[in-house]
Amino acid sequence: MVLFLAGTAALASMIVVPPTAAYAGYINMPVLSVLFCLMVVIGGLRESGVFAAVLARLLLRLGTMRQLAAVLIFSCFFVSMWVTNDVSLLTFVPFSLMALPRISSERQIALVIVLQTLAANLGSMCTPVGNPQNLYLYFYYGMDLGTFLSLLLPYTLVSLALLALSVFLLPGTPIPVSARLAARRTRNLPVLAPPRQLWLLGGMFSLSLLTVAHVLDYRLTLAIVAAVTALTRPRYFRYADYRLLGTFVAFFVLIGNMSQLTAFREILTEYLAGHEFLIALLASQIISNVPAAVLLSGFTDQGAALLLGTDIGGLGTLVASMASLISYGMFVRACPRQQGWYLKLFTLLNLAYLLVLVLFAWLYDPYLY
Repeated sequence: MVLFLAGTAALASMIVVPPTAAYAGYINMPVLSVLFCLMVVIGGLRESGVFAAVLARLLLRLGTMRQLAAVLIFSCFFVSMWVTNDVSLLTFVPFSLMALPRISSERQIALVIVLQTLAANLGSMCTPVGNPQNLYLYFYYGMDLGTFLSLLLPYTLVSLALLALSVFLLPGTPIPVSARLAARRTRNLPVLAPPRQLWLLGGMFSLSLLTVAHVLDYRLTLAIVAAVTALTRPRYFRYADYRLLGTFVAFFVLIGNMSQLTAFREILTEYLAGHEFLIALLASQIISNVPAAVLLSGFTDQGAALLLGTDIGGLGTLVASMASLISYGMFVRACPRQQGWYLKLFTLLNLAYLLVLVLFAWLYDPYLY
């Protein structure tokens, strides 16, 4: 739906501003290239079974339901910093749905998955590769890595503290022997990819990170990832979210054309001035934080405010972050009778976290308001 609406709006804007050679300048190729490389490489790592094998080994060292939940939640938090929030949820939520029914009720499972969703959305805001809007804004505003990390680190630490407190909402009941046996069986599953392929994936992931750090040119990284993937595992190309990439292209065209309309640009720029954080946060609640970041970036030079507004704006409604829909869909398929309970719990906790982080932003970065 987002792709359809963005494409329709882009086509409509082309009527007002007919296509010219200037259209080529609308497309932010570094963002699209690095995003494509990360999607392909991370999809390959997920398919290899590495994440599940590591988590299974950790579970064998746990003794209670609360400890198990903490591992599942904080795995999403820290892993999302490197493999994006949606991949983190795609990796660890199924593991929760497999392990938790043996030791907890469906409502407790709902709480764990809501906290996993919060953890993935909050952990991912710490790094440029954590989510698509971070990567886009990082390249769009030409940020350096040190500035980016120093801006987001305080909010990440507050989020980590909130999650640590939230874990105590879960009971400390012992994990039964049957659950430990299941984890042992998972641990003994072979990794699907051979060592050579894992080294290649690790190398391509490192190249992508070096590109984000402005050490390597994006064209070199794109060429290497595309060539290696095509020669070794062409099926990894299916892990690229082409709908998201198409949505970015549509928004690039829309924003480029809108920026050519002097009157519209001046009105929106004036309206945004001094309110970038709040407008980005509110827009994310309606159209999701990735489209909000791309749409608003063309009309303000306040990249830090826009970055914080869309990252914190990923909390709140179910559509504020598209990654939230992933865990919601998986939970509803597994526990359809608890759909209403999940939505209530999700909304309550998201609004609570959102309120705390907005208050923290008001105290820590008053210039945002």
